[in-house]
Amino acid sequence: MDTVHVELPAALVQGAELEASDVSREAAKLLAPELFREEKLSLARAAELCGTALEAFIDFAAEHGVPPLRYGLEDLDDDRPVLE
Repeated sequence: MDTVHVELPAALVQGAELEASDVSREAAKLLAPELFREEKLSLARAAELCGTALEAFIDFAAEHGVPPLRYGLEDLDDDRPVLE
């Protein structure tokens, strides 16, 4: 996998309470749910890119206010004829 090196202020890393030994993985883990929320990544791809099992990523995303499933009223309206 291609990587990009990023410089972060030490205070930001400390404020985010990231493990200094694994800042890259921890930063990816924080960024991935946001990219999923913005529909820039699928759930599975977000989990893969931050090196987390899908089940663990679903829990992590939910803990950070990112619902892992998207099923709204429009989806319900689309499914209603099938259900009836």
